[in-house]
Amino acid sequence: MTSTLVTAPRTATVTRLTHSIGARIDGIRLDGDLDPATVEWLRTQLATHKVLIIPGQDHLTDESQYAFAALLGTPTLAHPTVVSHGRDNLVLEGAANAWHTDVSFVDRIPKISVLRGVQLPAYGGATEWANTVAAYRRLPEPLRDLADRLWAVHTNDYDYAAAKDRDAVDSSGLSYAEFTKVRFETEHPLVHVHPETGERSLLLGQFLSHISGLRPEESTDLVRIFQNRILRPDNTLRWHWSAGDVAIWDNLATQHYGVADFGGQTRKNHRVTLAGPVPVSVGGERSRILSGDASEYSVIDTPRPLVDYHGDIADQ
Repeated sequence: MTSTLVTAPRTATVTRLTHSIGARIDGIRLDGDLDPATVEWLRTQLATHKVLIIPGQDHLTDESQYAFAALLGTPTLAHPTVVSHGRDNLVLEGAANAWHTDVSFVDRIPKISVLRGVQLPAYGGATEWANTVAAYRRLPEPLRDLADRLWAVHTNDYDYAAAKDRDAVDSSGLSYAEFTKVRFETEHPLVHVHPETGERSLLLGQFLSHISGLRPEESTDLVRIFQNRILRPDNTLRWHWSAGDVAIWDNLATQHYGVADFGGQTRKNHRVTLAGPVPVSVGGERSRILSGDASEYSVIDTPRPLVDYHGDIADQ
């Protein structure tokens, strides 16, 4: 692979959206026939900015969205447990209304999510993202040292479904009973090393049940401290969707939140996720499966090195 693979396409423009996270890319038409040089350039932009917003993609269908996503990696099934909302593209009706990293309760966390706005409300329904790499780097040294040694259990049967009516449907249109029909529990490092950039990233979010080895109140207090660091306003991006928008984010370096502030209107998005590796701690240990087998959901990805990556946007 040579550096010519990351040359920007002639028609492409990149507009930085905040100091810490996000870029808008214009002048590219997404489909399954993008040339390898453009795909490699997009990978580098994603590693740099963590979130890419690409407008003007009204032509995409479920099939062409999937075909484009497959250029960036190996698609997973739509979801480990939810089969009623599509096999390849997960149909999300509503908004998650909680900060999370997609599917962090399995051992092989997806590396990239590709989301397409299909039906948008007249107001509301924005998506927010937070940069978990920058959040880690901005921790005071004592908190970084502590975080490097902590592990936490993530599960699909915690928070998302806690104290809920099993017949209920959540704010994303997903059935709690279906979401939790197979229980997944995985112990992940609180800080993992990003497989393609080598950056350290905090791994928390909605599916985190507890920090291993601590009393419940101690776990709660520490999760609050680290999560609040991730969600500092200067570390986040809020995007108000327009027709034709596609959002691509590095799921291993971010959390996100779909805002359910659109009343009874319809908000429908279709998502494709790409297979990721098993997270690795600062000390080189891999995440541990406690319950559930995700092998039918996704392969384990083999990371591809990035060419000419110059660091997270928050450093620039």
